[in-house]
Amino acid sequence: MAENEVQTAEQAGSATIPAPDQKKHYFWGTGRRKTAVARVRLRAGSGKFEINKRSLEQYFSEDKDRQDAVAPLKATETLGKVDVFVNVAGGGYSGQAGAIVLGVARALKTANAEYEDALRNGGYLTRDSRMVERKKPGRAGARRSFQFSKR
Repeated sequence: MAENEVQTAEQAGSATIPAPDQKKHYFWGTGRRKTAVARVRLRAGSGKFEINKRSLEQYFSEDKDRQDAVAPLKATETLGKVDVFVNVAGGGYSGQAGAIVLGVARALKTANAEYEDALRNGGYLTRDSRMVERKKPGRAGARRSFQFSKR
């Protein structure tokens, strides 16, 4: 197993993002998490990472969210080699970060199929299907009951 993982990491490191042809200027990927939706555009470049026309550091205040957003780029060793432009809406910061991860991973896979093994092993191509449970009638929340009074 370890030899295969090393081999796929080496293959991912040697692969590059091709320059898109004239009709297709970007590689696209869509990511979803909870209620957040991220539309990701990717192209060969100098390492720019923009989210809703703001830099990664300006958009996410938490370091955990920043690390999550660039994790697929680190796994494929393309950090600093591609420009990433993201439009994200809905949800909170954590959900948006998860949506960006999936979108970036899908765009990388579209750009170069050799990255798929590294992305799949890291779990970046898996859609997290967990959603908020709905509130039920006769309850204070999804599962919480109203306070019980004996008298």
